[in-house]
Order: sequence, then C-alpha cells, then structure tokens
Amino acid sequence: MEKPTLSMKERDRRFELARDLMKEKGLECLVAGPGNTYYSPDYFDAWFSNDNATGYVIMPLNSEPVYSVWSPMHGTLRMLANKSRGIPPWIEDYRVSVPCIKGIVDVLRERGLSSGQIGVIGLNLQGPGAIGGIAYGSWLYVLKELPEANFVDVTRPFIERCRVKSEEEVALARYVCHVGELCCEAMLKATKSGVSETKIYATTMATAFENAAMSLHVIMQTGINNVGWGLPVWTYQAQEPPVLGKGDAIQAELFQDYGGIEAQEQMTIVTKPVASFTRELADICRRSYDIALKVMRPGITFGEVCDAVEKPVIEAGCWYAMPLVHTLSPHGGINSGTNIGLDKVPEFQGMGFTDNKMTDASRQLLLKPNMLFEVQPNACRGLNRVNIGGNVLITENGVEELNKIPTEMHVVS
Repeated sequence: MEKPTLSMKERDRRFELARDLMKEKGLECLVAGPGNTYYSPDYFDAWFSNDNATGYVIMPLNSEPVYSVWSPMHGTLRMLANKSRGIPPWIEDYRVSVPCIKGIVDVLRERGLSSGQIGVIGLNLQGPGAIGGIAYGSWLYVLKELPEANFVDVTRPFIERCRVKSEEEVALARYVCHVGELCCEAMLKATKSGVSETKIYATTMATAFENAAMSLHVIMQTGINNVGWGLPVWTYQAQEPPVLGKGDAIQAELFQDYGGIEAQEQMTIVTKPVASFTRELADICRRSYDIALKVMRPGITFGEVCDAVEKPVIEAGCWYAMPLVHTLSPHGGINSGTNIGLDKVPEFQGMGFTDNKMTDASRQLLLKPNMLFEVQPNACRGLNRVNIGGNVLITENGVEELNKIPTEMHVVS
C-alpha cells in the first residue's frame, strides 16, 4: 500500500482552523504544547508543525508562527534532511530555547503580546494516562514572566475541531490501519504454545517499523486467568518472560502512529484446547462489535453508541475493564465507561475499585463523517477475559471498518 504524505494545503487548512478558533474566542495568539500522554500521540505541537520536536508552537493571529525547540539538532535535521529531500517545513522559524518554555515568553514579548489574550492548548488533558500536558513548573515560569497576559485554556474546543479529519488525514488513517492489520497478522503467525512473549512482542513491533509506522509499545498479557492490562512485566521488571502453554491465551493492544494519526487493535489469541467459557466470552464480544457497526452513523450521539455496545456484555452477566469504544487522534478522554462491574468481582473486593462512568462530554459527542473511533468490546467473568476490536471511520451513511483480523478471537495450536 502506498505511503501517503501531507501537503502544504493540509498545513494551510490546519492553520486556518487555528485562526478561526482564535477569532471565535477573541484571542491574539495560540500556544500549543506537547500533548505528553502515556498512551496516545496527541502531540499538539506536532499537529501544527508536522514535526516531532516536543516543543512549543506559538501562533499569533496576525503574524507567522514560531516553533520553540530544546535542541539545535531539531532545526538542523529539518534543514539538512527534509529540505534536501524536497520536503518544505510547515514552520520556517525554529528557535532553540533553554529551557524550551522560555520561547513562549520571548516570542510573546517580541510580538507585542505580553499583555494579550493568549489561548493555550495542552493544559487540560483527559485522555488515558494523561499526565498534565505542560508541566506545572514550566507554566509557573510563564505566569511569572508574563503577569499581564490573560491565558485561556482552549484545549477542549481545539480538540473538538480536530476530530473531523480532512481527506489527507483519512488517507493517513487508512494506511496506519493497514499497518495495524499487518502487525496483527504477524502476531497471529508468531503465537503458538511453547513460544516466549518476547518473540511475539518483537515480531509485532518489527512489523510496524518495517512499514514506516511508529510503535511506542504493545500492551500484552498472557494467561487464561489474567485480566491485568499493561506492558509485559519483563519490559520493566527483571524476570524470565512467560512462555505460552496449552490452553493459554494472549491478550494484546497494539499501537501504531503514522504522520500523527494513531491506530489501535485489540487481539485475543488462545492456544488449543479452548475452554467453553472463553468461546462464550468471544461470542459476546463479537455481538457487541456487530452492534457497533450497525448503530454508528452521523447524527447519533456517542452515548447512544456506548449504551448499545454495552448491552450484550451486561445482559450476559459480564463486567468490562477497558473502554468498549473511544475516539482516536485525538483521544481527548472521549470513551465509554471503564471498570464497570469490577467492584463486584470477589478477587478485587476491598481494593477500592469503583465503576468509572462515562462523562457527560463523552455522552453528548455527536458523530460526524470522517471521525475515527476504536471499537474494542471486552467481556470478563471473574478473572477470565476476551478483548477484540479495531479502528473504524464514520462515513456519510454509516461506518467503514479499517481492520478485520483483530475483530474476532483466534485459535492456534
């Protein structure tokens, strides 16, 4: 599949979107920081710059933007690498500031905006694992240096404007989901009894890299009685990696990023013989997934989608840990409930777990064409779990599936 790219036309579209936001909110400038979430690549500076310097973009309403970066190597890379390949920078004015946050202060003073109305993107992150966006100490520095400026958090309204993708972004989404499909295929081929988690993990990650997609990690757990979720323990703790046995299961969440668009896939693979309760959980998940495909369309609310997708899981007497559905690129904290029913599992009594209900912001989101979602039903009974799902694109009349392999449980020898 051909690798799509982003054009200067796409840059201009994004800049115009940002300027429209400034005009609507009465702002003289936008400051976009690195998203800095644990799971998703919602890096706001990259959205403006088509770059990944984890710096700050300062975009005045009536003058050219500046990219404040922390190392001169970022600037030289663009001059020597991209320009030599005929790839123009989206932002011409790269500036090195130490600390990086100082660039915000310098540019606002230079442009006569030190007492202006300044919108900030990245102060209020609500995605999974969000750790605050712009660091507390860094922001204190800006407030101290610019006491007359009026800073307005516009993270949420900015994210809402980014949800509907352009045709160029949709092309990126289709490509990165294609890579995700290849990663799922590689994981499936590598999984069988007697194989170490390390082999499966390495094969999956390598497939993403071979197809020019970034993959920060793969969430992966093995064991038929394992509802835990997170990186394999051996990636951060000194221990012998597990080896799959007969009748065992692997649960995984794969992540790929291409050009700032993220794909996620949920894989459940079990080795023979397969327990009857595992097949039952897989059937519940697939019914839930099929319902999502039927109900997702423009004009329906996200809350209506989640209520429909949840129904087979709850009616079967199951609980679910992770979101059944959530938005993608950006995530922005729009997802179904999580840990629903976990507090009633005997093994977790006394641990303080409570249902994490869907927020009003999630419930009220209206689906529109060219929005991206991850549909990932999971059904658990006690310590047994199945989780499937892939990426979908809202179309004019319904939904387009962007993955097939991860949307059902797989059985191997």
